[in-house]
Amino acid sequence: MSSNKLSGSRIKRWSLFILSLLTCVSAFLPAPATTRSHQKMTFTTKLQGKDSDMTEEERSAAMEKATKAMTAFTNTYLKLSDTKLCADKSIPAVVIKGLAEHKVSLGAPLCPCRFYDDKEAEAKDGFWNCPCVPMRERHECHCMLFLTEENDFVGEESEISFDEVIDKSSGMKM
Repeated sequence: MSSNKLSGSRIKRWSLFILSLLTCVSAFLPAPATTRSHQKMTFTTKLQGKDSDMTEEERSAAMEKATKAMTAFTNTYLKLSDTKLCADKSIPAVVIKGLAEHKVSLGAPLCPCRFYDDKEAEAKDGFWNCPCVPMRERHECHCMLFLTEENDFVGEESEISFDEVIDKSSGMKM
């Protein structure tokens, strides 16, 4: 037998090494179906139209559009990540509205459930833009928007409508 051939145990060790290497490298890759340049391009473009320069009517239209977009995103990501909504749908409704608010005011769906010293810098960095890095890597959603079956607050539904978001977040002022 040739000494160049790998034994079964060496193959297993190399496989484990390669798998661990790929796992480490994947932590530094951008989210699926997006690139850092795309995120920066979107952020830069959106920052030029911040809500402070908008009329009340323009801001209202932008919020409606962003809320529809964040609702559609949520429904898609729920399916892709095999997660569900919180049993109390007012929680995801308020989170979606908060994401829409940040989309309009910052140009990115920055997590609305955290405190930031500098929201614009955090939005540009992208770590806490939805879906945040902890959600993408470990299925840990601080906002309770995307819940795994193990979560005590998980509901049965994996879809929310735009009308539900508006209705269940109606007491929320922005």
